[in-house]
Amino acid sequence: MQNVVEFLKKEGNLRVISEKLDVELEIPHIAYIEVKKETSSPLLFTNPINKRLGIEYNTPVLMNIFANRDITEKILGRNPDEIAKDIDRLLKFKPPKTFLEKIKSIPELLSLRKVFPKRVKRLGLCQEVIIKKRDIDLDKLPILKTWEDDGGRFITMGQVYTRSLDGSTQNLGMYRLQQYGKDRLGVHWQIHKDASAFFDEYKRAGKMMPVSVAIGGDPLYIWCGQAPMPHGMFELLLYGFIRRENPILVKSITNGIYIPQDVDIVIEGFVDPDRLEIEGPFGDHTGYYTLKEPYPVMEVETITMKKNPIFQATVVGKPPLEDKYMGWATERIFLPLLKPMAPDLIDYYMPENGVFHNLILAKMKTLYRGHAKQFMHAFWGVGQMSFVKHAVFVNSDAPELTDHMAITRYILNRVSQDRIFISEGIVDALDHSSDEPLVGGKLGVDATGDEVEEGVKKPLSDGELFEKIQKIDSSIKELKQYFRDTKNPITVVKVEKREAILKNIEQFYPLKEHIKILVFVDDKNNSIDNPYMLIWRVVNNIDASRDIILNPIIAVDGTNKGEIDGFGREWPDDTHCTKEVLDSLQKRGLIDIDDDFIKKFGLLEF
Repeated sequence: MQNVVEFLKKEGNLRVISEKLDVELEIPHIAYIEVKKETSSPLLFTNPINKRLGIEYNTPVLMNIFANRDITEKILGRNPDEIAKDIDRLLKFKPPKTFLEKIKSIPELLSLRKVFPKRVKRLGLCQEVIIKKRDIDLDKLPILKTWEDDGGRFITMGQVYTRSLDGSTQNLGMYRLQQYGKDRLGVHWQIHKDASAFFDEYKRAGKMMPVSVAIGGDPLYIWCGQAPMPHGMFELLLYGFIRRENPILVKSITNGIYIPQDVDIVIEGFVDPDRLEIEGPFGDHTGYYTLKEPYPVMEVETITMKKNPIFQATVVGKPPLEDKYMGWATERIFLPLLKPMAPDLIDYYMPENGVFHNLILAKMKTLYRGHAKQFMHAFWGVGQMSFVKHAVFVNSDAPELTDHMAITRYILNRVSQDRIFISEGIVDALDHSSDEPLVGGKLGVDATGDEVEEGVKKPLSDGELFEKIQKIDSSIKELKQYFRDTKNPITVVKVEKREAILKNIEQFYPLKEHIKILVFVDDKNNSIDNPYMLIWRVVNNIDASRDIILNPIIAVDGTNKGEIDGFGREWPDDTHCTKEVLDSLQKRGLIDIDDDFIKKFGLLEF
């Protein structure tokens, strides 16, 4: 990993693009489209420019490093399930009692020495060039603007290193940073992150908070930065565990924080805890914009870098993106850490179109009545699992969780109103659907039992059902039924919304002989024939405590909310590409997409 580009050329089918391309929209749009392909590749843009600022950069931009499962596995060095087995062995490790047991445990104990970061006093490769305060100009870095309505340019793959006030704990997080000027960055660490807790310590003490942002180096640093490590544990311990070698850290020039010696660029500085500025909007990994909010400001004191640095970046928006593959690795590796608090958990799966925290499927060994509900409480009460909005539990006899068609049929054959649990709890700071920030509805589905006995009493074709439902409500424009062969078919309708959907839900109750589950989505920007994006839309848009009715049919309001719903917060737009940029890139042969591709992934408004 000393030379990431050479590694990706050899192992990852790296695509090198030498044409001059703008860091604002053009480069991100190409990366966004590339990673949605079935066989996507990492991208190296060797001639980035900024047309608006009139800049030609000397620093190449590397994107889509985690472009597919194969390259993600190669970055990790082995299959994630193998790493999970090592973690499981470590969790079950018992102190040796006999001399023979001690001898047998030596290799495992010696391997643990490689876990801990090693701090060295010399300068690192990342400090070959040192730029002092008076010469700092963040405009000289090829920082990207991904979406037309973004509030500015954002560092999207920054490794943000922070430490506690007493210096006893260090943290690595992956937070976006908005460029405010030549030497100022907005730091978007959310309230539930370790860095935010450190920030509160410095604020109470009235002291400046040191922050170092690293860019580049071994891609595993980035993966560690987003890994859900237990509170207080330095994420680079995971790096050492996976790589089986000590991460080598050097001291920042200005603020004393240690960073990996082989990263490409380090931005050092301090955050004033008493100073906040508006950050955003930003088209985020939910596929929606996060809105303007006050966040801390980092004053840059020093920038260091290699002599020939590479600027790593990622693009976020609607799935699938490279966080699909990063999330896959996280999901597999952290399974053993979930099992102690849920011993009968067999497996779990977080589909990327549920943007991870919005949907989880879990397979368990069901031992007694209420066991699945016990799991729901356990999941919603610990670590980053507490941010999951919708959890579906199946029994050990269920198909593979990743077999989408089979597992969906299994679940739909077991759904009933008395097996659905709606609660309330903490939600992710990026969630836009709850009535108040950070707190919202939770949905738990117990699909561990036997199949329900009764299905739809009088099935109808789509055409017959659409005719009946339109007589009730002419605002419904399209209808499609999914999984009609199950006990609980899903009926999806597109509606030209004129009032709150559930306000007059009783008008649809006469159709209960024909409908089991009725899902509403907006007429605009939704394709009734695209279940992948319909799932994305609905799990993003619902607050279970407000948007679900259970009897006599299960009705789900997956529409955008606003004034007619009594929704008091601002509802964000979802991310769309800029058509003029797509047309230009297509004309120049830099992308090759058709209308089906555009519609499939919701690239443009329709």
